[in-house]
Amino acid sequence: MGLRPPNRHRTASTTAKPTKPQLLMSERLRLASQPPIYCTKREIRVRYADTDQMGVAYYSNYLVWFEVGRSELCRQQGFSYAEMESKTKVYLAVVEAYCRYHAPAFYDEILEVFTWIDSLRKRALSFQYQIVKKDTGVLVASGNTTHVILSKNGKPKTLPKEYAARLKRAVPAQA
Repeated sequence: MGLRPPNRHRTASTTAKPTKPQLLMSERLRLASQPPIYCTKREIRVRYADTDQMGVAYYSNYLVWFEVGRSELCRQQGFSYAEMESKTKVYLAVVEAYCRYHAPAFYDEILEVFTWIDSLRKRALSFQYQIVKKDTGVLVASGNTTHVILSKNGKPKTLPKEYAARLKRAVPAQA
């Protein structure tokens, strides 16, 4: 916890650095959307099975990698999804997922998944994600998921205090 991805992002130009209006949209987005200092980092290697015929990571895998980041954030707060589900019979159901693709990821590349909590309420929480290439720092994807807390039969519930307190430690001060 408490990690910020290194600022290793590169622009395509090797000449003088462009002024802000000349920056590509993806570069402006990257500059505007740095993860907060308090986030979780998890490395992922793009497997052959994760790619299409051109060796590019298939788009649906990014949502799986977001889940890996969420699970890691929970573990770093002292619990696992499985533990919370079995002890409390509450579930974090995804009600919204968004992913913006900025650059392709290729077979055998190592990616870093940065995850943080954007908001935490009694019956819902939101996570934010950034996926970057480890060797270059290029932003590959960014996104978010919103979850509601449900009982096993699908009824809304309040997040148990023990888990709310643990997750609250991972919320940036401004969220």
